[in-house]
This record gives sequence, C-alpha cells and structure tokens, in this order.
Amino acid sequence: MPKIKTSRSAAKRFTFSKTGKVKHKRTNLRHLLTSKNRGRKRGLRRPGILNKTDSATIHKMIPYG
Repeated sequence: MPKIKTSRSAAKRFTFSKTGKVKHKRTNLRHLLTSKNRGRKRGLRRPGILNKTDSATIHKMIPYG
C-alpha cells in the first residue's frame, strides 16, 4: 500500500490538538492594527478551532498529522 501525500498548503496552515481538533490562526492580525483595540488583538492571538465538517476535510489532507 503506497503512502498518502500530505497537502503541503494545509500542513502550513493547520495543526492538530491532542484531542484531534484542528487549530488555525485567526484573521485580522496582519495590518491596520492601530485601529483595533488591545483586547481584540490579544483575543485574536488564540488559535481558532475548525468545525466538524471542515475538520474532516483537513484530516484527509493531512493524513499523518
């Protein structure tokens, strides 16, 4: 049985938690940061968690993750 290739684009964007949930970096933290308040930016540092449907897709794209 051949190995399954990992989608490199997905591997760079997503990581798995210990329980198997898919974590991703949140948006809105790249530019125009002076107009966003400190609490909002601090909250955006925390990783986002994908929903179950998208999570299943990412698990297929990163088979050995």
